[in-house]
Amino acid sequence: MTSRASSDNAAKCVSGDRPVVVLANMQSGRGKWRDLIHAVEARFRQRGFAVRVCKTSGAQDLALLAREAISCGTKLLFALGGDGTLQILVNATYGRDVVLGIVPAGGGNDFARALCLPSNPIRALEAALRGAPRTVDLVRVSTGNGATRLYLGGGGTGLDSSAALIANGIFKNWPGRWRYLASAIRAYAKHKPQLVRITFDSCGEVLSRPSTIASVLNTPTFGAGIKLAPDARIDDGFLEFAFLERLGFGELLRVLPRLALHGTLDLPRLIRKKVRKVRIESETPVYFQGDGELIGPTPVEIEVVPKAMRFLAPRIAGN
Repeated sequence: MTSRASSDNAAKCVSGDRPVVVLANMQSGRGKWRDLIHAVEARFRQRGFAVRVCKTSGAQDLALLAREAISCGTKLLFALGGDGTLQILVNATYGRDVVLGIVPAGGGNDFARALCLPSNPIRALEAALRGAPRTVDLVRVSTGNGATRLYLGGGGTGLDSSAALIANGIFKNWPGRWRYLASAIRAYAKHKPQLVRITFDSCGEVLSRPSTIASVLNTPTFGAGIKLAPDARIDDGFLEFAFLERLGFGELLRVLPRLALHGTLDLPRLIRKKVRKVRIESETPVYFQGDGELIGPTPVEIEVVPKAMRFLAPRIAGN
């Protein structure tokens, strides 16, 4: 088994006798980690890897364990969880000589989807171990309260940040995309478009309008496969800005079936624009969310961080 593992690109990320460390978020994915831990351990050992699984009880615990693993020489770290778990991990490990892997076990798993990993957690692990490190971009957001944080996929203000708050509350245990759709419908009932000022750094263009959605995405999807930015790429040095001024109740009813079944958001007034940096200001402070987690209030500045991290991913055809 060891000789088989040594021929894999994943094995090149492991230093000496240091084990692969898997950080399992016990708060993620309605307890999926319980059913996956033994299968994950077995897959690693079948491929000749020493593995250590660490159960984490929260963000601080996960970040501390990740930094400790790196300080002990670990070169390959896996997250067993969703996009929120990955966000904690990249903020703890950014700038370190480490390769990250994903066992997608959250509610959304949009970054794993952008890496072309299978939705099944064990198949995703196997695909990653057969693959190679891929360098990807991240997103840096600086908020009005002085916080600076990295996120991986979708972020924004307006309806989606209100929905993120609800999704982490009463609908926390709903499955996949239904969790986000139910949260968005509930948020819509109380949402009032607020005047925002958007400044695009690359050209100095300013957009000043009422806003229902003002999102900045690194991945084509958010909210468990909702295709808000289908042209977004995680390694092109750009972000995708998506803006919707108003959403009538009739429009919402028309798009819901397509959203539920296919994740398609087809609205004629939805503005999309490729950006490297953007600033969002609002009449009164509103929260910005990234990867479904509330980060901080407006004003916010969002920028791409090119070639920021390496993730194990299936090989891209032609490479």
